[in-house]
Amino acid sequence: REAASPEQQARIYSDILAGHRIGNAGPERHGRAITHVTTQLTRVNGRLELSGQRYYSTGSIFAHWIPTRAIDDAGRPVLAWVRRDAPGVQVVDDWDGFGQRTTASGTVIFEAAPVEEELLIDLVPLASRPGLGGPHSQIIQAAIDAGIAAGAIDAALDFVRTKTRAWPFTVAAATDDPYIIGEIGRLQLDLHAAEEVLARAARTLDRVAAAPITAESSAEASVAVAEAKILTTEIALEASERLLELAGSSATREQYNLGRFWRDARVHTLHDPVRWKYHLLGNYTLNGVLPPRHQWN
Repeated sequence: REAASPEQQARIYSDILAGHRIGNAGPERHGRAITHVTTQLTRVNGRLELSGQRYYSTGSIFAHWIPTRAIDDAGRPVLAWVRRDAPGVQVVDDWDGFGQRTTASGTVIFEAAPVEEELLIDLVPLASRPGLGGPHSQIIQAAIDAGIAAGAIDAALDFVRTKTRAWPFTVAAATDDPYIIGEIGRLQLDLHAAEEVLARAARTLDRVAAAPITAESSAEASVAVAEAKILTTEIALEASERLLELAGSSATREQYNLGRFWRDARVHTLHDPVRWKYHLLGNYTLNGVLPPRHQWN
């Protein structure tokens, strides 16, 4: 929406509306910076070919299209849309993280994979034009974390009500334990606070998108989403950890699979380091420094 031409948008959107799925070919493993790109788009005998290896390729196994960033012959950043079933495309199901197991975030290998000229998006203009690509990407991640937190709290409520035994010589039922009651109240409060800040960030994105986007309004959107990302990260980790503590030892049995909440929260919240969100907020509030514009802000 922000970088493609109207013709490219019409082509891609029509496929999406027809049920085609978009995967992802994420960052490369080599290089000290996450933005380091060696995947190369080369013109060979008049045909565009893509070569390189990408990792953290969420959803690529189930996709029809796998868009990926690359560098063209002139050293310019581009986004190439490649068919999942195109010759030279190999999707390897080697994601072995202990959480987010069904995201299929493995490896994608391009070996002289053909790229249609009409499906090559120039990313250079994005560097100088304020937009909402980063905030949109980030609010999706924050919403996922909020969902994990809500699921963990629901699971805790169900387990405590139906299976958790009271600690000896204290109360008759776990639901009467004043410390469990207090912890549940605190978790619920923190979840509602995170959800409200998340909703406020979404409203900020809608408002900013409804007007011409400036550097200042783009920064406002990034800051609003950063606040939500911090709170949803914290409640996802806290709720998924407290779930097991409140539910008790039996909750760790494999048959209940309650550890999935913590595993998913711990892995997904590493999508980008939340410590830099605090820095972003502080630098913006104290020094008026606008956040850098990229897909993690």
